Amino acid sequence: MVREPLLCGLLAPGERRTDPILRPGGTNCGGCGMSIAFGMLDRAIGQRPIQMVIPACCAIVTPGQYPRSAYGVPVVAATFASAAALATGLAHAARLNGEKTRVLCWAGDGGTFDIGMATLSATAERDEDVLYICYDNEIYGNTGGQRSSATPQGAVTNTTPRGKTQKKKDIVAIMAAHRVHTLRKMRYALDLEGFRFLHVLAPCPTGWKSEPADGVELIRLAVRSGLFPVQEVFDGRRTVINVEPELSIEALRQYFALQGRFKGDGVDVEALSLSLREDWAHLRRAALEESPCGTRT
Repeated sequence: MVREPLLCGLLAPGERRTDPILRPGGTNCGGCGMSIAFGMLDRAIGQRPIQMVIPACCAIVTPGQYPRSAYGVPVVAATFASAAALATGLAHAARLNGEKTRVLCWAGDGGTFDIGMATLSATAERDEDVLYICYDNEIYGNTGGQRSSATPQGAVTNTTPRGKTQKKKDIVAIMAAHRVHTLRKMRYALDLEGFRFLHVLAPCPTGWKSEPADGVELIRLAVRSGLFPVQEVFDGRRTVINVEPELSIEALRQYFALQGRFKGDGVDVEALSLSLREDWAHLRRAALEESPCGTRT
């Protein structure tokens, strides 16, 4: 079995929840990146008591129809715009009651990058004790696949039939400006106090027009090509690059070729490759400047 360099043993056998976060019988599509992320979160949490707040997104229809649920933890459904605010209330209630419950927001890119940005920003600015996890499938997946500000340039969606003309919003830079934590390890983030933000790229076979079995490979290609930086930002100041990309133009071409949402001439791969190299030069400078003695730790 190929060992993913980013997981650091997260999927190794160990303590598992008695009742998993995501039980069998959910409504997620085959190959859904969110389902994979739930599996990682399940192992990271162990037996910690948690509550989840989920706004309008694919994840809120995942559990299926009442009275049964595919979720094995308490979940509160929130409106698109209010998830972070609602989670704040739950976190305060847990603290007042002396409970060790960890409160998580689990939201898509539409409810994070766009509609929920106001309450997300306010919650981060107040440094509320909330772990906010954005599973980013780069579209409004639950309502048919419309573009969001997380949709990459050139991607075809229901509302950008000729391909999106704007670049993807840099959500990590926005959250880092709030001086909050953006961390690689879910276990570490669960044990920290204050506001934490995790950004997870989650392939969506339906919206990306890709094969369900290609999801993990698409993530590998996104990392290899430099499209998806794997980094940590501590307190909005110190940047750590976890994986140095190959910046491979071949990986970039393969990434687009495996997805039907990109038209043949919709993405200038050569120009994008040059732009990524510029972005990474900037990111490396930031990491060197903000690390002690010019080292990445």
